[in-house]
Amino acid sequence: MSNDNLHIAVIGSGGSAMAAALKSAERGARVTLIERGTIGGTCVNVGCVPSKIMIRAAHVAHLRRTSPFDEGMAPTEPTIDRPRLLAQQQARVDELRHAKYEGILDDNPAITVLRGEARFIDANTLQVTGADGTEREVRFDRAFIGTGARPTIPPVAGLSDTPYWTSTTALASDTIPDRLVVIGASVVAVELAQAFARLGSEVTILARSRLFSREDPAVGEAIETAFRSEGIKVLNETQASHVRYANEEFVLDTNAGELRADRLLVAVGRRPNTDRLNLEAIGVETARGAILVDDCLRTTVPDIYAAGDCTDQPQFVYVAAAGGSRAAVNMTGGDARLDLSAMPEVVFTDPQIATVGLSEADAKARGYLTDSRTLTLDNVPRALVNFDTGGFIKMVAERESGRLLGVQSVAGEAGELIQTAVMALRARMTVNEIADELFPYLTMVEGLKLCAQTFTKDVKQLSCCAG
Repeated sequence: MSNDNLHIAVIGSGGSAMAAALKSAERGARVTLIERGTIGGTCVNVGCVPSKIMIRAAHVAHLRRTSPFDEGMAPTEPTIDRPRLLAQQQARVDELRHAKYEGILDDNPAITVLRGEARFIDANTLQVTGADGTEREVRFDRAFIGTGARPTIPPVAGLSDTPYWTSTTALASDTIPDRLVVIGASVVAVELAQAFARLGSEVTILARSRLFSREDPAVGEAIETAFRSEGIKVLNETQASHVRYANEEFVLDTNAGELRADRLLVAVGRRPNTDRLNLEAIGVETARGAILVDDCLRTTVPDIYAAGDCTDQPQFVYVAAAGGSRAAVNMTGGDARLDLSAMPEVVFTDPQIATVGLSEADAKARGYLTDSRTLTLDNVPRALVNFDTGGFIKMVAERESGRLLGVQSVAGEAGELIQTAVMALRARMTVNEIADELFPYLTMVEGLKLCAQTFTKDVKQLSCCAG
């Protein structure tokens, strides 16, 4: 079959689905894209984009309130007008959704957008039910599933009877609560906890274990130190056993005692949107709702592919988009694989968290004999001139060869330096080779060079820009 006659059904319109639809059309296929809700999916509408706008606004508010230069520039308490900030946030969301999703779909004659909820009838047919209840069948040669995920709600007694927030409702709120309790200790929970704290909330975080328990312990410790310095309470090894809401107040029973708050944010993870697709009827295998895919993005059923948050892949929009485009290549006769061996992760707290590759514990679990070094930021000239030296850069290397295995960083601009580490991992560079590279002086990424140098030198004994 030539691609000119190939019909591909794409379920969803977020990062993975858009990438799959556009690449399929580019390669000559006819595409029907099916969306039951808002075009654009999670990232642009209720995830990455609005959250980073709110986080940036909160960062500006924080700097107006306090900075390392307060002795020379008098701080001032900012006045927070949340409704206006929300309007600005939503305007940019609407602008990006139209520019990067709706407008592109409207201008592509090879893609037909069908509104409604899709459900598999068999391995070559979808039933699409519109908002008005009308039904139609869509026959396809290949199908791509990119339905994303939604917030997980833990089974805490009484929680479902309260007006708790998820990340979606928190980002859409036009008020900043006086007291906010956050249940969760990973990316979404800590990003929003700090943002609300900087915009004026008194914030308490309940961590079932500790902050970022799956990362190197130094990561969580550094963020907890930063949070405590800002007045954010972190209750480790703490869980809520019961929640009730009365007189416009949340009351939580926990193993650390009773807590009261004006708002409760539940951010303990996300679950795949696969339960209404009828996947079991056609043999698409899942694990806890996540579609199982191989590195070619194939499911367990021929001609059906998937990528993004609805699969067992890491839940990052850039992973979703990369998976969608590679799935499209494979659906149209090509051969593309998704290599996640050097996948960067960034958390937009302040300081930021950025990691790539293996942590020391992960490397040892895989049988590597490791050597590692941790460079505190008081050894990085950029951090010194910023008067912002909280955090670190850690490198993990294979002991015998010196080959870089992973990097973990907590720093003000960690998200900007990590891609250099990604490229070094891809190139299978050793720490000595990284140490010998030219890095521009007074940049945070120079910290990678300095950290690499610590494998063989005492960087405290080097001149400020020594090679």
